[in-house]
Amino acid sequence: MTRVVIDRLVKQFGSFRAIDDVSLTIEPGELVVLLGPSGCGKTTTLRCVAGLEDVGSGEIRLGDEVVSSTSGSLPPEKRAIGMVFQSYAVWPHMTVFENVAFGLRLKKTHRSEIQDRVHRVLELVGLKGFGERDISKLSGGQQQRVALARAIVLEPKVLLFDEPLSNLDAKLREHMRFEIRELQQRLGITSLYVTHDQQEAMVIADRIVLMDSGKIDQIGGPQDIYRTPASRFGAEFVGLANVVAATVKAPGTVQTNDGLLLECATTHFEVGSAVDLLFRPEEVGVFAEQPSGQNVIEAQVERVYFLGNLADLYVRVGQADWRLQLSPPHLWPRGEKVWLRLAPGDIRLFPRKAS
Repeated sequence: MTRVVIDRLVKQFGSFRAIDDVSLTIEPGELVVLLGPSGCGKTTTLRCVAGLEDVGSGEIRLGDEVVSSTSGSLPPEKRAIGMVFQSYAVWPHMTVFENVAFGLRLKKTHRSEIQDRVHRVLELVGLKGFGERDISKLSGGQQQRVALARAIVLEPKVLLFDEPLSNLDAKLREHMRFEIRELQQRLGITSLYVTHDQQEAMVIADRIVLMDSGKIDQIGGPQDIYRTPASRFGAEFVGLANVVAATVKAPGTVQTNDGLLLECATTHFEVGSAVDLLFRPEEVGVFAEQPSGQNVIEAQVERVYFLGNLADLYVRVGQADWRLQLSPPHLWPRGEKVWLRLAPGDIRLFPRKAS
């Protein structure tokens, strides 16, 4: 198993800095996901690790070997990496076996070893007995498994995934997330995975690297990224969040622009600071009668949507609309008065975002 080290990486395209001083270590056998919106630098970072882009400054090491630096870059075929692309990139005129064996034949691997390794890896990805099938006869999910098998059969030190599930339908994409995660854990290959899909990242990752504008916003496990976001960007990008403008009235107390006083666990903002108060829709309790406890708020039901396993509930609090999520779903009547309760520890405060 190989450690990947990205050290103070910078990459520019003209005057545009796509990667801005990024440092990251991927431990041996770990699966790290680069997550962020389009243009945040995640794919460019992956391409630098792959050797498909030269670096502007900084360096990349695979194990003890420097593979990218300002003094030179090792070509992709000499990096002992496997890569799975967004497009399956399979050869349409070849059988499944021929697709998977292609890289081994380029390396002039002995015929008997090719047979053994290809059949073994096809079984590993759930395609046992598919060797003689035409690629055109396979579903999208099966073609993506072929692409994965083609990467694994070369026994790479590092696996790179560039949004590999984006072209699959929603149900198959969900299924393949679990398959990739289970397979990576069985193989123990150090892996770097790029996606803009936060649910995909949550399922697959040992750690998530959240990126914004070429920089790392936060690194942590899926629960850390979701429950304790380091920035307003992170809180809004990962999951859903209500944002309410407020002012700090005392340490641990804020007042919304509607005059609502709320207790919170954050105490490091100075009194008088303009802040944005954020909380998750599922963190708010909804009651027919006024409950006891802190941060009990009167609200009125505006609309409700049944989503199967949960209900999206929109309520009016003062002049603001709050979005809540109820599981199991409860379909409150429109116009109904309800009581909300929001735990102080579920309120996050961030400096007020400029309009």
